[in-house]
Amino acid sequence: REAFDAFSKELLDADKDKLEDSLFRLRQFFVGYKTAEHAFLRKSFEDFKGIVWNFVEQMTEDVENEKAADKVLESSLKDLKDAVEADSMALLRTKSRQFIDVYMTAQARKEERRTKRVRGIKKNLDVVKKQLVEADKAIRLDHLTGAFNRKSFDDHMKEQAQMFAFSGAPVSILSLDIDFFKKINDSYGHDIGDFILKECVKLLQSTFNKETDFVARVGGEEFVIVLSGHALEHAVKRADDVMARIRKEVFVESSHEFRFTVSMGIAQLLEGETVDQMMKRADQALYESKNGGRNRYTLARTLTRAA
Repeated sequence: REAFDAFSKELLDADKDKLEDSLFRLRQFFVGYKTAEHAFLRKSFEDFKGIVWNFVEQMTEDVENEKAADKVLESSLKDLKDAVEADSMALLRTKSRQFIDVYMTAQARKEERRTKRVRGIKKNLDVVKKQLVEADKAIRLDHLTGAFNRKSFDDHMKEQAQMFAFSGAPVSILSLDIDFFKKINDSYGHDIGDFILKECVKLLQSTFNKETDFVARVGGEEFVIVLSGHALEHAVKRADDVMARIRKEVFVESSHEFRFTVSMGIAQLLEGETVDQMMKRADQALYESKNGGRNRYTLARTLTRAA
């Protein structure tokens, strides 16, 4: 997006001598631009390529029009010079009028083309930037459920750890699995399994809907909710809220009613602890919840350091 903003300014301000160079570099940028090769992004990427290519073609056409207009003006100017050298008042008057008409027409058309070009550039760049934002968003999201994906989660946790080290503001996570998900898949098929995953994320996102809440799918039926500014006791309260809501929900698909529960492990990032250590504690707590009968949460144990 920053590159396109720079190209926008460059193209708007460029004179005809620099315009071709700018267009050439824009083409090179387009050819060299890479986006994730996920199948679910292919259509977005093809649309993006079409927008950029149309934009470049429009700019190329504008350059050719400028060249053609300059040739007409150059020819009229030559005729005027010839009239001066011919030492004919009548011819000079005629060629002077013609040159003035050609010059005024050329200037008017040039301004018209510039206005049109500016409008076109702004329109195309707005569309391209929107497409890039959508592509970037798609890269960061799990394509099935719309939750953040594992890479986004890893990046987000790095940021949270940095903020914690800088300000000491607490951050907690809820690591959760859908109970007996394999049984649902085996009994009803993957379509129903996908339905349950999507409904689970909808419920999580509607419950954890604060701007600082972060819902990620990190595995098949595994999710992590990152709660910025939450100490452990606050995270526990929100875990109670979402588990109570999940327990009473009934999901209907293909004339079947489904209920499910979740198991959780809850951990707060500790002083001197890495993200990996925190995740390991949360996973151990989740494991205890599953071994203890599921449909419950367990608080992660604190670090045990060797003497």
